[in-house]
Amino acid sequence: MAKPEVNHRKIVVFTGAGISLAAGIPTFRFGEDALWVNHKVSEVATASALRKNPEAVISFFNDRKADILQAEPTQAHIAIANLEEKYEVVVITTNLDNLHEKAGSTNVIHVHGNIMNARSAVDSSLVYPMGEKPICIGDLCEHGVQLRPDVVLFDENVELKSVAQKELKDAGKVVIIGSSLSVKPICNIFKAARGRADKYLVAPDRIKPPYGFKPIYAKAEEYIPRLCKRWMEI
Repeated sequence: MAKPEVNHRKIVVFTGAGISLAAGIPTFRFGEDALWVNHKVSEVATASALRKNPEAVISFFNDRKADILQAEPTQAHIAIANLEEKYEVVVITTNLDNLHEKAGSTNVIHVHGNIMNARSAVDSSLVYPMGEKPICIGDLCEHGVQLRPDVVLFDENVELKSVAQKELKDAGKVVIIGSSLSVKPICNIFKAARGRADKYLVAPDRIKPPYGFKPIYAKAEEYIPRLCKRWMEI
């Protein structure tokens, strides 16, 4: 099957926890305030934990949502949103927060879920926008089953992986921002990026970029506004 034409007016932005760190949202894995330093994954973020103790899992993600509701987009989030004035922009994020949407991005794929939503525990297609409300025990889906956070727990499939990967196949520009590229399987999607695309990895620490990506070792909030400004002037 022939590959699609490269669309030089299309940008795919892939973001991880590093882009939201400057907004005050702690990462799950890195730093003294990392969430997995103070919580056991097996107790609050697995499918088996949800079955055994839904109250603990729901409470954990309600607390994460409360933190997120206090946060505002960084200059990096805003610069990415502004690219839509001139480009087709697809944001693929592993973050559970809504800072891309708050900044103005209109096409965001939350591959690991969106904490602003709840969903049915028996039918993943039944998603319920919750706004600022937490999920409470007793909140039920239309099948009469307890609602759960709309997040991908450990040992669950990343259902949007193929959707995200497809977006890379015709993008003329791809930038990875603030990701450790350590979480599988989503870290493997970049093989789909085209050889002729402009490809960048922006990260504060020295990590190995995917093949063909130019590494830029800098903080997202410092470098991304400059990169986006340059693209807007092309």
